[in-house]
Amino acid sequence: MTLVLFGLFFLFLLAGVPVAVTIGASTAVALFVDDIPLMLAAQRMFAGIDSFALIAVPFFILAGDLMAQGKVSEKLVALADAVLGFLKGGLSVVSVLAGMFFAAISGSGAATTAAVASSMVPELRRKGYDASSAAALIAASGTIGVVIPPSVPMIIYAVIAAQSVSALFISGFLPGVAMGVGLMAIAVHQAYRRNYPKGAPFSAATIWRTFKGAIWGLLTPVIILGGIFSGAFTPSEAAVVAVNYALLVSLFVYRDLGFRDVYRIMLRSVITTGVIMFVISTSAILSWAMANWQIPGTIAQWVLSISDNVYVVLLLIMLLILLTGVFIETAAALIILTPVFLPLVTLLGIDLVHFGLIIVVGLAIGMVTPPVAINLYVASSVTEQPLERISRAVLPYLGALLVVFALVVYLPVLLGYSGAR
Repeated sequence: MTLVLFGLFFLFLLAGVPVAVTIGASTAVALFVDDIPLMLAAQRMFAGIDSFALIAVPFFILAGDLMAQGKVSEKLVALADAVLGFLKGGLSVVSVLAGMFFAAISGSGAATTAAVASSMVPELRRKGYDASSAAALIAASGTIGVVIPPSVPMIIYAVIAAQSVSALFISGFLPGVAMGVGLMAIAVHQAYRRNYPKGAPFSAATIWRTFKGAIWGLLTPVIILGGIFSGAFTPSEAAVVAVNYALLVSLFVYRDLGFRDVYRIMLRSVITTGVIMFVISTSAILSWAMANWQIPGTIAQWVLSISDNVYVVLLLIMLLILLTGVFIETAAALIILTPVFLPLVTLLGIDLVHFGLIIVVGLAIGMVTPPVAINLYVASSVTEQPLERISRAVLPYLGALLVVFALVVYLPVLLGYSGAR
C-alpha cells in the first residue's frame, strides 16, 4: 500500500493537481485497494478538523487581513523608520523591523509580506534601492510571520502533536528575532557595498510621535499574547479577541476601513481558511492511513539504521524539511511531515515543543524557495518585479535564515530554549 499511496501522491503532485486533492485522492485510492471502506475517509476528514484549537486559525487570518488592509501597517512602518531609519541603508533594515512588528499581529507569512511590501516599496524605489533586492528582503522577512507568535502553523502543529499552543508561542519569540537580526545584518552589508543612503537623523521626538501613532497596532500582540500567557483566555479565544480589536481599531479609531471593505476582507479570509481546512481534513486521512500501515515507525527504524546519533538524524530531518518546503505549501507540508517524524523524534528523546519549532522554522524558509514560494509570489505581485530576479536576489537572505535554522536545531539554548525533554 505504501507504493500505491506515495506513487499516486507524487504523480498527482507532478501533474499539478492541488495539494489537498492530491492528498485526499491518493489516500482514498490506497484505502480502496486495501479494501478499507471509504466511509472511513469522510469520518477521518471530519475528525481532522473537529478541534477547538483550530477555531483560532480563521480568526487569526481575519485579524491579520484587517490589520494589513488598514493604516496599522503604515503606522508600524513609520515607527520602524523612526527607530532604525538613520542607519546606512536604513530603509532596508526598517523593512525587516516592520516585518517583525507585523509578524506579531498576523500569524501569516504572506500577509506580513503583502503589508510591508505595499508600505515600503514606493519609498525604497524613490531612495534608489535595488527593487528586486528590496522585494526579496521583504519576502524573506515575511517568513518571520509564522515564527513570532501568533502563528497559524504552530497552532496546526499543536493540534497534530497534542502540544501546548502557549508553549509553542513562547518558543517562537527569540528564533523570530534571530531571523530578523540575521536579515538586518545582510541588509546592512549590502547597503555599504551598494552605497545606499542614510535615512533621516535619529530623533527622539520623531520616535515618540510615531510610537503614539502606532500604539494601537503595538497593543495587538500585547493583548493577544498577554491574555494567553496570563491565562485570561485560550489561544482560540485570543483569536476572536484579535478580530474584535482589529475591527475596533480599523472602523472607529483610524477609520480607514468601511463596512464594504470589511465584507470584502472577510470573504477573502473565508477562502483562505477554506483552503487550509481542506488541506487539514484530507491530511487527516493520510495520517490515519500511514499510522494504520505503520509507515512512520518503518521510517523511524530506517533512519535509525543509518545512524542513531541524534545530531546526524537531526541533519537528515533538517534536509527533508527543507526539501519538502521547496515543493509543498507550508500548511500541507507541516500536516504531512509531523506524523511521520513524531515517532522518530520521540525515540530520540527530542522535546516535541522544540521539534515543533524546528519544523515551523524549516518550512517557513520554504516560503522563499521556488517553485512553491508564496512570499516571493506575493512580493513579485506587489512590487511588479519579475519572479526570476527576486529569486536570485533572495539567496543572501536565504543564507542568513539557514544559519538561524541550524542554531534552532543544534543550539537551541542560544535562543533561550533548552531543547531538553
